[in-house]
Amino acid sequence: MSESLNLMRGSLDVLILGALADGPLHGYAIAKRVEHSSGDVLRVEEGSLYPALYRMAKRGLVESEWGRSENNRRARFYQLTDRGRQHLENEAAAWGRFSEAMSRALRPWLGRGRA
Repeated sequence: MSESLNLMRGSLDVLILGALADGPLHGYAIAKRVEHSSGDVLRVEEGSLYPALYRMAKRGLVESEWGRSENNRRARFYQLTDRGRQHLENEAAAWGRFSEAMSRALRPWLGRGRA
């Protein structure tokens, strides 16, 4: 069984933008894309997803329109704007630097305590 991690607001936004990088998705598909791409470690709850999408729409990072989902239900599809794509590139680079630094700093302790 996979471990679910809580997401901080900034990380949630960049994960959503990353999920939308390949094209428009509705909310449920965004959540599933994040879950799948993280190896089923990260989960995006509906109560966090939609407020984040609304917030990013207000900032001009995503836009949306109504369409039909794969099961023919009416759904709002979200897609990156040019501003959102640029924001994703900047944030992904920053997260990469942060992740590398954390890994270097914690390397002596990684794997300890495991049988």
